[in-house]
Amino acid sequence: MKKLTVIQNELKAPKNQYNSFGKYKYRSCEDILEAVKPLLKKHDCTLTIDDTIKEVGAITFVEATCIFYEDGHSISVSAQAGIDPNRKGMDIAQSFGSSSSYARKYALNGLFLIDDTKDADATNKPLERTASTLKRVQLVEGSENFEKCKEYILKGGSFSDLLKKYSIAAGVAQALQSNQH
Repeated sequence: MKKLTVIQNELKAPKNQYNSFGKYKYRSCEDILEAVKPLLKKHDCTLTIDDTIKEVGAITFVEATCIFYEDGHSISVSAQAGIDPNRKGMDIAQSFGSSSSYARKYALNGLFLIDDTKDADATNKPLERTASTLKRVQLVEGSENFEKCKEYILKGGSFSDLLKKYSIAAGVAQALQSNQH
């Protein structure tokens, strides 16, 4: 995956969007795709993105999977985002689309090592967070994120810290907490 490493280092996806309500700059899924397409062409690589709608318990979410293809090999990264069909100001199609864009953005961030630590989505300042940044990635048992969280708990990490980053259904929480010492 040498070309992926090169693309990760060459990729520049500036925060060209501005949220005037929250007064912060951010990058969208479309911004990342616009920046990565010329690099994919330059290095003769391909990227596909696939969405799958899933349900765990009573929680419906979209799982976006980005698959990077290089010289006959591939690597994939997935991210999830909950879907609220009753989201104020959106019809159901817009709610699904919004969750899809959110999950795709974070799958792309993971694949291309884009650091969003300074984004409003990544801050821990509740008063500065808007409704659109309150979404947390849905943690799914058996997923790569679940395994990382399990390892974090085994090393003495705090379950409450995981709740700041992930939306965790009761059954998944029970499976994680059974790993605490």
